[in-house]
Amino acid sequence: MQPFDRFAPRERTEPPQTNRPDPSVVPGPSNHTSMPTQSGALLSRGVSIKGSVKFLNKLLIDGKVEGTIESTGTLMIGEHACIRGEIRTKSVDVRGMVEGDIFVTERCELHAGCRLRGDIEAPRLVVNENVTFCGSARIGTGKSLPA
Repeated sequence: MQPFDRFAPRERTEPPQTNRPDPSVVPGPSNHTSMPTQSGALLSRGVSIKGSVKFLNKLLIDGKVEGTIESTGTLMIGEHACIRGEIRTKSVDVRGMVEGDIFVTERCELHAGCRLRGDIEAPRLVVNENVTFCGSARIGTGKSLPA
């Protein structure tokens, strides 16, 4: 070994890339299920919000919300959802639990297995079998419902 060989530049070896996916591995189907929303948003199971929620078009909530929900769009409350607060939307489909009043300008549907403790004010109300509803409902056209 020559005296200056130890200072000579060494050939550089790249460490193996571990962040790159193996092209031979194709991901399989997911085990979780969710209700897809077209051009809408999703607040998934395990997410919790304390405060007001506002959205424009469509929103699926399958998590927890404590506060008011306001929209000119459609709200879908998933079977794992827990809502504590007032809801004011164009329409709502309830599959989970709601503790609070619901005010809609078009339609409210309570699906099998949902639990609602609060009042409903809506032009149209659909109540399916196996619904728990503790409250009152005022149904009619927007003109007949006092502000």
